[in-house]
Amino acid sequence: MSDGVYDMPEEPRRSRRTPGQRPKALLPTIATLIVLLILFSVFTDVWTQRLWYRSVDLGSVFGTVLGTRVLLFVVVGLLMAAAVVANVIVAYRTRPRVALAPSPSPGFERYGDLLQSRGKIAVGVLGTLMLIFGGSAASGEWKVFLAWRNRTPFGVTDKHFNKDIAFFVFDYPWLRVLLGFGYSIVLLSLVAAIITHYLYGGFRPSAKGQKASGAAQVQFSVLLGLLVLLKAFSYWLDRFGLTTSDSRLFTGISYTGDNAVLPSKEILAVIAVLCAGLFFANVIRKTWLLPGVGTVVLILSAVLLGALWPAALQQLRVRPSEPVREASYITKNIEATRQAYGLENTKVENYAAKTTATSTELQADAGVLPGIRLIDPSVVGPTFEQLQQVRGFYSFPTDLDVDRYKIGNETRDTVIAVREVQVDRLPAGQRNWNNDHTVYTHGYGVVAANGNQRAADGTPVFSSKDLPPTGDFGEYEPRIYFGEQSPDYSVVGAPKGGAAVELDTPEGKSGGDPTLNTYEGKGGVQIGSFFNRLLYATKFRDANLLLSSRVNDESKILYDRNPRERVEKAAPWLTPDGDPYPAVVDGQVVWIVDGYTTSANYPYSQKVALDDSTRDTTTGRGAIASQPSEEINYIRNSVKAVVNAYDGSVELYAWDEKDPVLKTWMKAFPDTVKPRSEISPALMSHLRYPEDIFKVQRDLLAKYHVVDAGTWYQNSDLWRVPADPTGTGTADSPAQNQPPFYLSLRMPGQDSPKFSLTSVYVPNAERENLTAFMAVDAEASSPDYGQFRILRLPGNVQIPGPGQVYNKFQTDEGIRQALLPINQPSSGARAQYGNLLTLPLGGGLLYVQPVYSVRTSGAGSYPVLRYVLVSFGDQVAFGSTLSEALTKVFNTSVGTPDDPPPDKPNPPQQPPANQTIKQALTDADKSFADAEAALRRGDLNGYQTNVKKAQAAVARAIAAGAQLPTPTPTPTTTPAPTSPPTSPTG
Repeated sequence: MSDGVYDMPEEPRRSRRTPGQRPKALLPTIATLIVLLILFSVFTDVWTQRLWYRSVDLGSVFGTVLGTRVLLFVVVGLLMAAAVVANVIVAYRTRPRVALAPSPSPGFERYGDLLQSRGKIAVGVLGTLMLIFGGSAASGEWKVFLAWRNRTPFGVTDKHFNKDIAFFVFDYPWLRVLLGFGYSIVLLSLVAAIITHYLYGGFRPSAKGQKASGAAQVQFSVLLGLLVLLKAFSYWLDRFGLTTSDSRLFTGISYTGDNAVLPSKEILAVIAVLCAGLFFANVIRKTWLLPGVGTVVLILSAVLLGALWPAALQQLRVRPSEPVREASYITKNIEATRQAYGLENTKVENYAAKTTATSTELQADAGVLPGIRLIDPSVVGPTFEQLQQVRGFYSFPTDLDVDRYKIGNETRDTVIAVREVQVDRLPAGQRNWNNDHTVYTHGYGVVAANGNQRAADGTPVFSSKDLPPTGDFGEYEPRIYFGEQSPDYSVVGAPKGGAAVELDTPEGKSGGDPTLNTYEGKGGVQIGSFFNRLLYATKFRDANLLLSSRVNDESKILYDRNPRERVEKAAPWLTPDGDPYPAVVDGQVVWIVDGYTTSANYPYSQKVALDDSTRDTTTGRGAIASQPSEEINYIRNSVKAVVNAYDGSVELYAWDEKDPVLKTWMKAFPDTVKPRSEISPALMSHLRYPEDIFKVQRDLLAKYHVVDAGTWYQNSDLWRVPADPTGTGTADSPAQNQPPFYLSLRMPGQDSPKFSLTSVYVPNAERENLTAFMAVDAEASSPDYGQFRILRLPGNVQIPGPGQVYNKFQTDEGIRQALLPINQPSSGARAQYGNLLTLPLGGGLLYVQPVYSVRTSGAGSYPVLRYVLVSFGDQVAFGSTLSEALTKVFNTSVGTPDDPPPDKPNPPQQPPANQTIKQALTDADKSFADAEAALRRGDLNGYQTNVKKAQAAVARAIAAGAQLPTPTPTPTTTPAPTSPPTSPTG
């Protein structure tokens, strides 16, 4: 080098060209072009990301992430490059004049000569590689860095180390990252120094005497001392890592960890510091004896203290009396787990479930009946498609969603879906770039059905339907430009006065030609300029974006349109729920996405695999996404995200405003999350308790409903989530867990039914009888939102579990006979079982399962509801309607649609009575008759309303009668109202 760092002689250059030979510039030219293409590709990705973030008014998120990644890339990359290059230079400048031993091969010295003659190039290449390697690895840790830099205290102190929980959640991971980079820098520097000394003779393991020169020995000693010093730091950090380490029983410090592993880590840290000192002393003494002895002592100590001592303590002291030794540590794990997963306020109550119910008990639970959802969202997707698809290029998801809507004066559970466009369904003759990306750009409208009603032919009763949309939702913007099945990208927009090309509806309101539309929303990225068109043509590898006349000065490109993906990009620190759901809010169709903040470093809290805990028979099916394969031991539903289906805007609302992790990210990305107070009442009415966090919590509550350390250790009260009886499984691949269900139900002690998310448990043994029923209040506006209630069933009463009830349904002769015509091969159809719902009713637990009929062949087949199966205690029954099935299982006289109305006897002649009483009794009689008629129609909401009216009228009559003077007894009798319709509610 000519700058003084190197003084390498260079041989005179000799031209190898022969007369007339062309310069060999082809390879450098190709290499230059490849580098330029790579750089342009990187620039395209970064710049289009910037444009996307600006289109959703979240440019600050892009700037923060990019700035942090560049900062880490530069700092760590330069540090690694400088360290490695500096060690190479030091090794070269201190090379011996004469090698300690001959080179191992005759041609070996040529490598040294080549590097010597190309010193600047070699050092430049090495430094560049280290910069890229170290910088790339560091930039990937931007989340850990930002969380550490903006950390927020939890306000809870760990008693073991007297540190706030924030140290373990935020500081500890960043210290581990720094330790890893330290190891990499020192280790790579050591390798580079060894290679350089070896090339120039300063290090020869084959030498008979001295193996390394004095300079090499000094350099190796310093680097090895740094490595051992980093090992000491690692031992010190390991102490805190014990709080989240997994033992055989639980996550956290165990008795052995506290009394053997923890002290051994402290001792080993001290030994490692002393050993590092011996390596540093070797710079002066220049003898490997003391560092070698120190290393041997460190290794032996690691074996004795780090392995043998804990193993001996575990076998000799802990194992013989493990329940006693581990009791306090199990208690700490239970408390931390319930806190970290939001389970500390779970209410568990004994529920003496009955197997029979009286009319009085059923009457008390009459309000529960409207919440029994008969329409299964995982079954009726094809029904929605066939009845509401309108055109083949529209589509509905495989699994629909459950929400609730206020229709009139009643709030109803509703099965809802969005009619989206799916260009893959276009006929082959219509598939071309213009149609795929400029014509079929959006879906249209929302389709919804009442969850507890069915039409006479078994199809759903739609509360929103058709195209253009009609129904109970009123007017709203029906165009769906952003959805779960939207095209990968669409080009929209046109100059003012330009012809519309986007297909809006296949025909107008009165029929005729299709209607066309031009997108006027604020979403999308402008691609009117040639530069932006070039960028996106590169991004999507599609030259049509440059060549097509459909792309004009006012054009926008819509992409990354899946609501879950948009939330992931808008808030890259969130873990979105796997099932976004649509809602009509304030005249707009929006997607609601629940966002979670998670951590794997909450001390003593039990770790779970997020993907395993959230997996059930619906996961990964259709648009329901699987969660990432990562371990967590802390989770909060901290954010409710809303994605507008028309303009793609993303709004983030803080939900759990006390969450320290959320506060940390709100400091890292200021002004991106709105306060909870800005959630409108209309939006609040559609927010619900999310499924994925519920699945994680129910998975943990199967064991952590127990708070006594002794019982917990014995596993004598261990539960599990049952397998979905309607799912398919084999011996090698068993059926997945039964999914949770949204239902409106009333738990014991509640005054009225609540929209809830429910699940059940069975014992962890081979038995399948029911152990517990669990529900969480899912109504966001409820003061009890998020309250877990578990009904624990007695062990001396055998309440069948879902698998056993399903088996009863399958083997019941009456049900088999009823389904026989459907399942006959000649019928061309088959029976399809819907969701098996469980809910408390009449002091016991009621199972309800719809059965659908679906054709097995032919186009246009779809499921229709044929029967409703019910089970209560040991009784099983079925009917074409829910009321008919309930009548049979409870042995009541509920009228069926085919029953004639009951005769009303003529009452004997009565003397004149108080007009108030007469009118009240007349009203009661009419209301009871209306209730009976509603029950025959299967309108459970109407039945409940009219029963309440009748009860109120009877109460008026009693109150009025109390004001009358006591009459003189006469032979005549007072009239009585017509008896109310006998029913499952009495």
